[in-house]
Amino acid sequence: MAIQGGRVDWEVALLERAQQGDLRAFERLYREHVGRVYAVCLRLARNAANAEDYTQQTFINAWNALSRFETRSSFATWLHRIAVNVVLGQRRWTVSHEELLHVEPAEAESEWTFDTPVEVGEIEAAIQALPDGARDVLVLSGLYGHTHAEAAAMLGIAEGTCKAQLHRARQLLRVKLNLEEG
Repeated sequence: MAIQGGRVDWEVALLERAQQGDLRAFERLYREHVGRVYAVCLRLARNAANAEDYTQQTFINAWNALSRFETRSSFATWLHRIAVNVVLGQRRWTVSHEELLHVEPAEAESEWTFDTPVEVGEIEAAIQALPDGARDVLVLSGLYGHTHAEAAAMLGIAEGTCKAQLHRARQLLRVKLNLEEG
């Protein structure tokens, strides 16, 4: 199985067929990528029901825009970008509508490790408790490995803001996990 631009031949063939309107090919792409898209949506949305809706909307948007997909990036990266846009778009819509109703919305580059044993559930809960901006950057850069430039572009923020938010997220996590004094 040959790899072309980070994609295996079967994915390239499926993409070509899907771009020509083949629903079965798109369904196969969906099955290959739905788990990762859902994971991104869940971490950004903090709500399983919303994450399911956002995942579905991501694939609807992907199907509608498939003819414009260019193979310069991987299909997975393109889907991540769509998913981030769906979640952030919904978040902006919700905040703007809450404001209309006069309702208040709910409230270092180096790798880091834990010196104290921490349960995975504790880490996940601490990530979910982070403020939106810090959590978004941590999920995209810290967990999914996007560069600051990529994450900043996805989130519509400056690269420096992305770096600052990641630093803030890491500090908040350390405090939330009792690894540092607050």
